[in-house]
Amino acid sequence: MALTKATINDKIEVINTGDWSSVQVRTATIISEDGVELSRNFHRHVLTPDADLSSEDADVAAIAGTVFTDEAKAAYAASQED
Repeated sequence: MALTKATINDKIEVINTGDWSSVQVRTATIISEDGVELSRNFHRHVLTPDADLSSEDADVAAIAGTVFTDEAKAAYAASQED
């Protein structure tokens, strides 16, 4: 009997607000026993254009890096000043 725990980025979504976009990441933690899934739990976090991507997985950082253009970062910063 072998228990295993795996954590994967289950879903990565780009949410467009019109002027800038955020990236929503759903992470799944999967507990399995001998290859049979026993449980799956989810955690979500949202990245905004001012986010530090250094601790994100490569796939999340690649998508966020594409979405978080200089224009998006400026629009986000302006929205925070309002």
